[in-house]
Amino acid sequence: MKISGIVCEYNPFHNGHLHHINETKKNGATHIVAVMSGNFVQRGDAAIMDKLDRAKLAVKSGADLVIEIPVPYCLSSAEIYAKGAVYLLGALGAIDEISFGSECGNIEQLRETAEIIEKCAITCADDINGLLKMGYTYPKALNSIVMRKSIEAAEIISEPNNLLAIEYMRAMKRFTPKMKAFTIKRKNASHDSMFIKDEYASASYLREAILSSGRDISMLTVPVWSDAIAQAKKNGEIGDINRLERVILYMLRTVGPEYLSGINDVGQGLEHRIYEARKSSSLDELLFNIKTKRYTMARIRRILLSALIGIKKSDLKILPPYGRILAFNERGKDILSKAKGSTAIPFDTSIARLSQKSEEAKRYASLEVRASDIYGLSLEQVNSAQKDYRSKISIDIE
Repeated sequence: MKISGIVCEYNPFHNGHLHHINETKKNGATHIVAVMSGNFVQRGDAAIMDKLDRAKLAVKSGADLVIEIPVPYCLSSAEIYAKGAVYLLGALGAIDEISFGSECGNIEQLRETAEIIEKCAITCADDINGLLKMGYTYPKALNSIVMRKSIEAAEIISEPNNLLAIEYMRAMKRFTPKMKAFTIKRKNASHDSMFIKDEYASASYLREAILSSGRDISMLTVPVWSDAIAQAKKNGEIGDINRLERVILYMLRTVGPEYLSGINDVGQGLEHRIYEARKSSSLDELLFNIKTKRYTMARIRRILLSALIGIKKSDLKILPPYGRILAFNERGKDILSKAKGSTAIPFDTSIARLSQKSEEAKRYASLEVRASDIYGLSLEQVNSAQKDYRSKISIDIE
């Protein structure tokens, strides 16, 4: 048995994701554990479909066990997101390797670049902060500093999936130093590309097709996903952050700068800029009024969703206190059997049971339930509250 871990969002699943799973299995993996974002994703958006539906479909598409990444980590920077995901995989106590896609497809290049970034983060912290004060985003500031050390390394981190891969490797060095890393070269269209390449398209292309254009996506994903997406659209069960527009505006009009200053990732006086922008009359206007060179749209959306859910800076000072299982099959059951007695944190299918494990678990469970309740308002057909407590997970065992 060789168990490989994959960090994913499947928002939605496409042919590039299938290629990733297949290549991971070709590399010897017999079992796949997917740690997956829940109802809100790292780009600061509502997931296109409910997390339990996506987990069920992931098991039908090559994964064997799906574990949810807690919402505080999903709505954080790439570094924090990677830390939470890798920690969960290590805490299971059964993973042999972590597999991820990258633009370069070379694990040694990624490892060398990760070491350069580690050194820059320590020795050039003042220089990075200086660039941030000048209005640089963190990725651009980091790229500028790294370029002084290595042009090749700077070119590598200029690609989004390379940068995320490096964050996985940095987290692995901290939490799972004995675990192997495996990367495959991305075969699909580039990140956020709105073009199709040989039946490969980015998740951004698929989301745009689902939400607005109505283009046929059946050739760009696997049948179970295209069928499920079509059914979800018919049932009014497609998530869209724009449906949260009034909820977000209401929230900002009823809180003050003190509340906003305590929200995760808010700093350098950003709470005052957000507070002033509360006068906006639409979500687009709000984002435009908050946006600066320093803060990307994705970061601002993550902050707004964190404020809506109530995710505080203090929530990210603790590591995930549990692992919530969203779906598994027969091979997933084998993984759980192997992990029994070796886990560093509790793993369970029930968020109610997990909430009782510790005060930290209780806090994280309350945020997860709140996030799911808010996500229900992003659907055309609004669903009932407290769904996280009632929903049954997918067990695909014949």
